[in-house]
Amino acid sequence: MLSNNQKNIAAIIHLSTFSQFFIPFGNFIAPLILWTLNKDKSDFVDSHGKQAINFQLSLLIYGIALVCIAAPIFFLSFFDSFPVEHIVNHRHVYIDQPDFHEWSGIIIFGIMAAIVALAIFVIEVVLIITATTKANNGELYKYPFTIQFLK
Repeated sequence: MLSNNQKNIAAIIHLSTFSQFFIPFGNFIAPLILWTLNKDKSDFVDSHGKQAINFQLSLLIYGIALVCIAAPIFFLSFFDSFPVEHIVNHRHVYIDQPDFHEWSGIIIFGIMAAIVALAIFVIEVVLIITATTKANNGELYKYPFTIQFLK
């Protein structure tokens, strides 16, 4: 039988990940502190705390992977539209008229990156709210696509 206190602590651990909007790395620090202080008091709180931390760490790993893939593509597209050899040899570049066709790849890539970032943000918010609701109802919850760092 779970007490309301246990349910509330588990829900607050999930909600504490939103502290990332106010404190740098708050999405890791706040749940980690709350989980550490309360993990020995309840298996329910321990489980939800691990899930919240694992989810945030997984998002970090996925974000780093996306940047490692996207950054080279962006820079290659960007530098492909400038005559780098002319810059190196003559130390200046004259761009008379910008050609939209040369920039279209960069613009499309930027729009796609913004859409993916927005989608990830919306999914993160929805999953955190779902986990908070499940915790408040006394149910266990496992975030999808989460790497289990803490078992």
